[in-house]
Amino acid sequence: MKKINTPLNDKDILNLRAGDEILLSGEIYTARDQAHKRMVDAIKKGSRLPFILKNAVIYYCGPAKTPKGKIIGSCGPTTSSRMDAFTPLLLSKGLKGMIGKGARSKEVRSVIKKNKAIYLLAPAGCGALISKYVKSAKTVAYKDLGPERITQLEVKNFPLIVGIDAKGRSIYA
Repeated sequence: MKKINTPLNDKDILNLRAGDEILLSGEIYTARDQAHKRMVDAIKKGSRLPFILKNAVIYYCGPAKTPKGKIIGSCGPTTSSRMDAFTPLLLSKGLKGMIGKGARSKEVRSVIKKNKAIYLLAPAGCGALISKYVKSAKTVAYKDLGPERITQLEVKNFPLIVGIDAKGRSIYA
């Protein structure tokens, strides 16, 4: 397994191939459909985003309620294709990595390649298990969205698979 840290950089991204297994450490942000819509609306209005997109990683996840004594509740991936409409703009503004589950559209594969970004897959159905790789969690924005709010996570050795690499190669092709 390759160990990668955030913020992502071109050297690390360009050395990954579709199918590679990695352990990701550092800061990532959860965001689902409604948070993506708000971020895209903010960009279009020229407003500031709740976090810096440059070289950032967004995890398509809506964490479950945090049980007493835990850092976070179950935090498995959601279906990534629901974010496809928002992805090109976010990548053009500096986003470098996305984590989710499932295939992406041909357009998204193309913009991943164009922007030298990466799409990573988290193990689906294992949200409670992978929550142990989260070392801290704090709400960053859109608290009114409940589980769809943006949460900053600090992860350590978060296990992932490269679904689409920076050259546009996909494990789904």
